Amino acid sequence: MSEWMPIGEWRRCGELARPGVAFEIRNAEGMSLFTPCTDAVPKAPWDWTSPPLEFRAISEAPAERSEPLPAPRSD
Repeated sequence: MSEWMPIGEWRRCGELARPGVAFEIRNAEGMSLFTPCTDAVPKAPWDWTSPPLEFRAISEAPAERSEPLPAPRSD
């Protein structure tokens, strides 16, 4: 949806926030995390060895419906 922006501009996520929009944050190794817009950059996951580098707005994936529960078995 949008171009990658430097993580130093994270405060601008509020300008891009809309219903159906999430944000992808990426580090130098290409690892990503997905998050809503927050006041501060979210804490990097435990397995990231480099800090967040850039972010972009993306479309949220549509909700998936689960299969109906199977009927109870009568044994």
